[in-house]
Amino acid sequence: MLIPDIELKNISRYRAEQMGAAMLFVILFHVALDRGDPFYGLRRCGNVGVDIFLFLSGVGLWFAWSKNQNILHFYRRRLLRILPTWLVCATAFYLPDYLGPRKFSRSLVDLIGDITINWDFWLHDELTFWYVPAIMLLYLLAPLYMKLISRHSEYRWTPVLMIVWCIMVQWVLPIHHAVGHLEIFWSRVPIFFIGINCGEMVRTERRIEGGAVWMLLLAFAMTFGTSLYLEQERHGMFPLFVERMLYIPFTICSVLLMNRIFRRTPQWINRSFRFVGALSLEAYLIHIHFVLVYIEPHHLGYWPTFLATVAITLPIAWVLQWIVTKLPAMIMKRKKPIGTP
Repeated sequence: MLIPDIELKNISRYRAEQMGAAMLFVILFHVALDRGDPFYGLRRCGNVGVDIFLFLSGVGLWFAWSKNQNILHFYRRRLLRILPTWLVCATAFYLPDYLGPRKFSRSLVDLIGDITINWDFWLHDELTFWYVPAIMLLYLLAPLYMKLISRHSEYRWTPVLMIVWCIMVQWVLPIHHAVGHLEIFWSRVPIFFIGINCGEMVRTERRIEGGAVWMLLLAFAMTFGTSLYLEQERHGMFPLFVERMLYIPFTICSVLLMNRIFRRTPQWINRSFRFVGALSLEAYLIHIHFVLVYIEPHHLGYWPTFLATVAITLPIAWVLQWIVTKLPAMIMKRKKPIGTP
């Protein structure tokens, strides 16, 4: 039987669906579960959703850069997508803390730093919203990397050095003492830049021979199976960055396999995942500290808690996105004088 080629353009075609799946993986990861539960390891593997986000973001950035290589335009587009939503959620979280028990922001300067760039993540590994300051820094660096690899293609090997850096951060003690608290960031940097590297292959619609699907399945089985075993049987007995290195091939294999799945699923399923994917930023910021934290004390059980979190988070995320993106445009439109184009 002839196996269809693996079409890399599907990474872009089903990007929103995969972002939606990644968001659900992240929520599954964040819902608490007893260490002895048989599902514990699988639930922990939901952490790969972050790596899927980063890989797909890297691919998407290359597409955007290929259309317009103006750095100021690039930064403006990224900031307008992230910063307003981030400021709303960060203010809603850190301001009540500052006015109350001050668990996070212990001074006015600290409050401003947390709301603007979540500087306690960079200083003290405060993980409340760590993904957003991390992705903002990666967006800041991305144009420089894309200009570099456009001029000197050999620098596409830089993610290999980033993996070496992760090992240095873990085991070279002076480096570990200086920046080891940011391990969760360093171990996610390679997959983001690998995504950028893959962007041109996706944009030019490169294909991989269909017979390679067996290698793809083997790589998926090895990386997923190892991650599952480590989390189920040896959680807490190894540096987490080791598993996140497994996440690199695990992520790429997962994306390619999801492409083949979403090619065959009914449109209503694809639309559902696209809906979640379109709200992924808002859902990420909302689901833990504004929804899940209020549901878990009721001890509904793992799956009811997950479903309730998704059911409550998505409408709030949609409203937040509408307020941040649609409402200002509507207000500005109404303020225009009659006859203004």
